[in-house]
Amino acid sequence: MKNNKLLKNATIYTADDNLGVIESGYIYVNKSGKIASVGSIDNLETDIKVNRSTESLEKNDLEEIDFSGKFILPGFVDAHTHLGICESYLSFEGDDANEMTDPVTPHLRALDATNPLDPAFKEALRYGVTSVVISPGSANPIGGEIFAMKTYGNSIDEMIIKNKVGIKFALGENPKSTYSEREESPTTRMATAALIREALFKAKRYYEDREKSFKSDDFSAPEYDIKSEALIPVLKNEIKAFFHAHRADDICTAIRIAKEFNLDYVLVHCTQGPLIADYLDCQNAKILLGPIISDNCKPELSGFSSKTPSCLAKKKNICFSIMSDHPETPVQYLLLSCKIAIEEGLNKTDALKSITINPAKICGIDGRLGSIKKGKDADLLVFVKDPFKNFLLKPDNVFIDGTKIF
Repeated sequence: MKNNKLLKNATIYTADDNLGVIESGYIYVNKSGKIASVGSIDNLETDIKVNRSTESLEKNDLEEIDFSGKFILPGFVDAHTHLGICESYLSFEGDDANEMTDPVTPHLRALDATNPLDPAFKEALRYGVTSVVISPGSANPIGGEIFAMKTYGNSIDEMIIKNKVGIKFALGENPKSTYSEREESPTTRMATAALIREALFKAKRYYEDREKSFKSDDFSAPEYDIKSEALIPVLKNEIKAFFHAHRADDICTAIRIAKEFNLDYVLVHCTQGPLIADYLDCQNAKILLGPIISDNCKPELSGFSSKTPSCLAKKKNICFSIMSDHPETPVQYLLLSCKIAIEEGLNKTDALKSITINPAKICGIDGRLGSIKKGKDADLLVFVKDPFKNFLLKPDNVFIDGTKIF
């Protein structure tokens, strides 16, 4: 049976705007693996008494761990990866990210293709990435469902945080190059956008007809359409539309389509975002930036710069995170990517948020993850030195749901 834990005397980077950095603090973790309280060491005795009275704890139920001189951070959240869906050491046999036989596949689920025993999950965990959001690839204009999971465990169904985070859409070179080689549509940006619109219009009409059939016996229900069914949650804003877009014009097309259908959208990559930063600011854009460590392997990456995070951080209405796009950049280099952005002008507060609370907010999982706050999962990283002032890439200790893994 799990013990309640008291992690004390550490400097705590909470990634919470109200709590900030607690210079000498504690974190109380209950048996359920949740953070029961967090605060200054000066308030420890009072807070522990409150927790003991509300949870009927005995003194010997509490395991105390002294982390004097060390630093505790929330577990890192990688908001855009293909971890486990593009498997390590394999080529075609382990590459399940793109179903390139049909350009419109919203009904496919990354969940069904992810192997939690891929060695990359252990690498992610060892380097502090405790949660990942796994997406289909960007070969299709509509690629499939995105989901979120922890990086520790053996059964994917026990590791899931949220099984439907959003639907993956893609604009620009990837769909064009995929289908031009096959001499099939889409071979232009026009056709890519048109296919997305067509699928959304069909899903909208399908949903309206389905609802009419529920309300009236005189109206027959439409024949079941699995693609339209998959898109209904996006149209209802129950999940988000994630648009792969590098070039400024593709970014604007994504926003245009999202507005037409009133979608809650996220921009993925946003390589030329700085060129239209003011416009993105006016749109209250939510952006997954990266990969920061990358080669310019195709024309639409010509605007790539590791200064992009610091540029967009100047805009108060933009919420962005830094992601790995694993295996494009191996997932274990998420913190290194963040440090490169710091070297290029991103301040440390924004850097911490970019791999903790911001990705959790953007992906709709911040109720459980992304900051050290009462009620959240105790996914915690312990560093021997301040990782934002020293070249440390691996934490000394990793806790998942209050259990020490490393």
